[in-house]
Amino acid sequence: MKDAGLFQHINDLAEEEERLFAKAGDGSGLRPTEIERLEEIKVELDQGYDLLHQRQARRAAGLDPAEAEVRPAEMVERYKQ
Repeated sequence: MKDAGLFQHINDLAEEEERLFAKAGDGSGLRPTEIERLEEIKVELDQGYDLLHQRQARRAAGLDPAEAEVRPAEMVERYKQ
């Protein structure tokens, strides 16, 4: 995936997340499937940002950014801040 496609995917996920948060904030709450989807979006966003950072780092190091790979959820969710 090229950077433009990755940015678009991240933006699409963020918009979906915002719609779910807006729905939750209107007082009606969320169904269990929507809560589950929010968790999936969180992981997908973390993976997308991680992939973007990998691509940028590879590019800065003179390496091929296309060789960056999506890391497993278990890895990106355990990063220390």
